[in-house]
Amino acid sequence: MADIWWKAHPHDLHRLQDRISTVYVERSHIDRDENAVVVINKKETVRVPAALVAAMLLGPGTRITHAAAALLADSGTTICWIGQQGVRMYAAGIGPSRGAGLLMQQAYLVTRPKERLKVARAMYSMRFPGEDVSELTMQQLRGREGTRARRIYREHASRTGIAWQGRKYVAGDAHAAGDAHAAGDDLNRVLSAANAALYGICHAVVTGLGASPGLGFVHTGSAMSFVLDIADLYKAEFTIPLAFDLVADELTEERDARLGLRDLIAERKLLPRIVRDVRTLLYASEAEDDPSGPQLWDDKVGTVDGGTNWADKEADLIQPSFGDQQVTIIGPELETPVEW
Repeated sequence: MADIWWKAHPHDLHRLQDRISTVYVERSHIDRDENAVVVINKKETVRVPAALVAAMLLGPGTRITHAAAALLADSGTTICWIGQQGVRMYAAGIGPSRGAGLLMQQAYLVTRPKERLKVARAMYSMRFPGEDVSELTMQQLRGREGTRARRIYREHASRTGIAWQGRKYVAGDAHAAGDAHAAGDDLNRVLSAANAALYGICHAVVTGLGASPGLGFVHTGSAMSFVLDIADLYKAEFTIPLAFDLVADELTEERDARLGLRDLIAERKLLPRIVRDVRTLLYASEAEDDPSGPQLWDDKVGTVDGGTNWADKEADLIQPSFGDQQVTIIGPELETPVEW
């Protein structure tokens, strides 16, 4: 059997001297080769050492083998299924060996009012460069943010000549046979579509780093609270001016907003910026990603080693099962090898 095209001249991914945050893959096949995952397409074959990647982001047209997914899981690498260039978040899986350091740090900060306020102020300070917000209350911060948002909308309305009547679109509005995107004026609809795409990439990064999407500092009560917190850092720079520009060019479909944001994300390298900002806000370093081995919580000493039988005598073990409601789907064994 002749060699298949994707085995030709594999080469290592560049700039892997240290652990990198994310690898984005699109229109490719991902397989395993020893302790590396191999990204294969008709242009090239790239070997990626699995242990050096924090998150593998799978874009459209990507397929992954069971062996590759198992290797990434063993390496503590998160796998995220996302839209093109990180727009939209569909699903994610976290390897069982991923450390919980970042998640525990986030939980510590969000459950202590003084620390939570400190992180919230840091988020607002990113939106108000050059301003001192260290003594402002949450009520004052919200008021200042509202004033800032109105100013930004007025500036872009003046710049593009597009009238701004206020943020009126509400997700889920019934219009045009149930099409929620069709509700509201063009500017509100495009802005909502762009924001939804921004939430997708922020969700992918938060999940990929091992943080919780639901433990927000400014937002609360939603499973996406922290995602909304992070996305708000970039709306004034990305989605708001993009929406005005698209409407000015008479591009008013959801796809226009999604593709426009996708191009901005790639051009301005937003993905690594979000990674840095999340780490900064949570006072985190690369160490928070590294698995420290299984441990058990102890109310007296903090933690003890996992993987150890702490019983004084042999305990009765009940073997787990899937139960009567399990549905198993297994393909037939192949009698002869499949030739490509």
